[in-house]
Amino acid sequence: MMFDSGALLTLREEVRECAVQSGISEDRAEDMVLVIHELAANAVVHDGGAGRLRVWKLATALQCQVDDADLMRSPKAGPSRDGMGGGSAPGPVSVDSLPSEKGHGLWLVRKLADQVKTLSGPHGTRVLVAFDLSH
Repeated sequence: MMFDSGALLTLREEVRECAVQSGISEDRAEDMVLVIHELAANAVVHDGGAGRLRVWKLATALQCQVDDADLMRSPKAGPSRDGMGGGSAPGPVSVDSLPSEKGHGLWLVRKLADQVKTLSGPHGTRVLVAFDLSH
């Protein structure tokens, strides 16, 4: 799905629907919506005003890929389905524990997603996140 600032509400709705249809719990679906919204908003605000979201189901997880507008325009930017690295199982997050300053969206992404991998280069940025279906 392609997105820009005017499509973020629709993006959230489609992510929620996709997550629920995959069998993920309601709480994890909301985590996924928050994560994807944050990544999409970052792409809109910081990386060219638009982006692309891809979601696919693996045997044990939903994997999401957010590409910024620069990466989408690059002829070298093919789809990525490589292994996920980093990340850790999420712990509970309360509003009181969230940083209050701007610029902590990626902190939230790392806290809520089961795995996170960021690939940045001269052709743009791609963020891969995974959400285990077993939660």
